[in-house]
Amino acid sequence: MEILNEIKITNDEETKALLEEEIESINKEVDNLEIKLLLNGEYDENDAILEIHAGAGGTEACDWANMLKRMYTRWCEQKKYTYEIIDEQEGLEAGIKSMTMIIHGLYAFGYLKCEKGIHRLVRISPFDSGARRHTSFASVDVVPLIENGNADIEIKDSDIRIDCYCASGHGGQGVNTTPSAIRITHFPTGIVVTCQNERSQIQNKEQAMEVLKSKLYKIEMEKKETEMKNLKGEIKDINFGSQIRSYVMCPYTLVKDHRTNTEKTNVDKVLDGDIDDFINDNLKSRWENEYYSNKKRKQKI
Repeated sequence: MEILNEIKITNDEETKALLEEEIESINKEVDNLEIKLLLNGEYDENDAILEIHAGAGGTEACDWANMLKRMYTRWCEQKKYTYEIIDEQEGLEAGIKSMTMIIHGLYAFGYLKCEKGIHRLVRISPFDSGARRHTSFASVDVVPLIENGNADIEIKDSDIRIDCYCASGHGGQGVNTTPSAIRITHFPTGIVVTCQNERSQIQNKEQAMEVLKSKLYKIEMEKKETEMKNLKGEIKDINFGSQIRSYVMCPYTLVKDHRTNTEKTNVDKVLDGDIDDFINDNLKSRWENEYYSNKKRKQKI
């Protein structure tokens, strides 16, 4: 009898463990479905154009911008999204000054729109011989990629200047020796778009024009729809107090999103692309704010 009781207890524990695992799997699936229901914006299904710009701070800021670049490329790989870096300006000693990438995948913009803002890093600088703590800033800007056929945007030749130059950075034969890179300046808005990832000047020009049209289309929609204010122009202030998220590596380890108070203590894991909790909590928060805002508006009416 004792043996039978032990078997029953063992089976019960195994069954409990299996049920708990099944419940956890179901809960995750439900959470994923809930998040997808929140991705109902006009542009949410689109591919995304993501830009990173180093803030003030020289080498330290450029290195932080490069760390963010790696974080987002790792996130793309985990999501099975593809990406292409169309422009990158290297730092003088390390890292990058700026980077523009196009991320291809269903709901790429819907997810990444929550990443737009200032990202702050606190750590012991590897570039400081005195091993002092430094604070660095970088900005992330995200806009939806609008296909040319879907964007009724007219760009006059007189409104733009197209410059051709040799691509910088790493490249094969012909990339760094011929003027294949393209820079387009749009005078009315001051937008500057560069593209240098293709060998062909024509291909770079087409891609740069596509990015420019996406940005101009976004601006037009902002004028017409006040609810699209979350898609507004580029971030100009990259300094203390304006950050949306802080990544602290010293004197303690913590990543905190200041909009939702979502926290994670494993900074390395976050910098390795584990940012879904921050994204999902922001999507839920946006929906709640919109829901209660609409509810108050209806009550006034």
